Amino acid sequence: MLTGTLRDVTSVLWFRRDLRLRDNPALHEAAKDGPVVALFVLDHTLLKPAGAPRVAFLYRALRALDAELREHGGELVVRRGDPVNAVPKVVRETGAGAVHVAADFGPYGSQRDARVEDALGDVPLVRTGSPYAIAPGRIRKDDGQPYKVYSPFYRAWLEHGWRAPAATITCRVDWHSGADSVDIPQDPRLPADLDLPEAGEAAARKAWKAYRDKGLLRRYDDDRNRPDLDRTSHMSVYLKYGCIHPRTLLADLGDGDDTYRKELAWRDFYGAILHHFPESAREYYLPEFAKMKYARADTDAFDAWREGRTGFPIVDAGMRQLLGEGWMHNRVRMIVASFLVKDLHIEWQHGARHFMRHLVDGDLASNQHGWQWTAGTGTDAAPFFRVFNPVTQGLKFDPSGDYVRRWVPELRGVSGKAVHQPWDLPDGLPDDYPTRLVDHAEERRVALDRYGRIRS
Repeated sequence: MLTGTLRDVTSVLWFRRDLRLRDNPALHEAAKDGPVVALFVLDHTLLKPAGAPRVAFLYRALRALDAELREHGGELVVRRGDPVNAVPKVVRETGAGAVHVAADFGPYGSQRDARVEDALGDVPLVRTGSPYAIAPGRIRKDDGQPYKVYSPFYRAWLEHGWRAPAATITCRVDWHSGADSVDIPQDPRLPADLDLPEAGEAAARKAWKAYRDKGLLRRYDDDRNRPDLDRTSHMSVYLKYGCIHPRTLLADLGDGDDTYRKELAWRDFYGAILHHFPESAREYYLPEFAKMKYARADTDAFDAWREGRTGFPIVDAGMRQLLGEGWMHNRVRMIVASFLVKDLHIEWQHGARHFMRHLVDGDLASNQHGWQWTAGTGTDAAPFFRVFNPVTQGLKFDPSGDYVRRWVPELRGVSGKAVHQPWDLPDGLPDDYPTRLVDHAEERRVALDRYGRIRS
């Protein structure tokens, strides 16, 4: 138990995107005054739009958290329903004097927390920390306005700095047990061959240590764009639900790890953009692009894109990886997004929604604004006239074709880089591989023409 404090007031620690016991500032605050009730609420508003991979990973992370709590004399209290009703009910049942959380800056989360705060009445909702290295709203320009461009944000982010990881106090917490709890649900039905990463805080720390111990962090700048090498850290899924905090990762980075540090800053940047401009989760950050002519999404072309049957190998490999792993390499995410918006001329929202249904690491801020970046409609937008050529992208970032052959079995008999242009094979296109949906050069011309009309 903690010493030197009055230990007579029970507190509720309401877990959301911080499913861990180490490096958890909200836990420190909750444990100061007395016993701690560990609570998670199964919120239908959040669960309904989430795809099966993300929901399954969440349930597994909850089981891992509960198991660790039990090792220390506690347990995870799970309730189902609207947090506006569920959280105050737990407070009444346990006699808690405060509810502690890591602040949520998302559109739904911030509104939900305000309603819970009202429902709690005289019982305070104490916000400590956030899922970000630096909480949204902390970094602003000299005139008080939020940054809208990444580069100056990153410089200010570095100058501001972040806290060191919080000390571990798990063994000294007086956990409250005995409150009613529903069972953590069984995993939703997943595709038979879908293999999700191991969930939970211990798994996150193990994966991060293995990545560093293998020397892959030092090679990140060189290898991060190579889907054939699979040398990214895969920490995004653990960051999504807070099985590990970005501050924990930042503490392990050295002077030569600037590229990885910048990726964590991008995550903070998009979190801040969503906080300041919540409508950008659904609408165009640059509203003039809503006027552009787009194709309908209820088409065979959109279905072919979703299923990895476009006839462009690097695109098809990425879309099949998404269905097969619940994850996709970041470089390939940009390639397939550009293909949907600029080759098929389908609005980015449809692709972003498909990603959120299938990604195990689906994060609203990073996903939506990553899509807007590629579509040329968001902050720091790559100009709309930057159109990814799926052939040249494949040749550059999958030079031996190993990534394509891994995910497109129809092309496994094609050796080397020729796999990126199977229509040029001496014997013609393999019978079971689809022909190209579009002529990329022509669709690029169409995209540029439509862009020019908007800009003029």
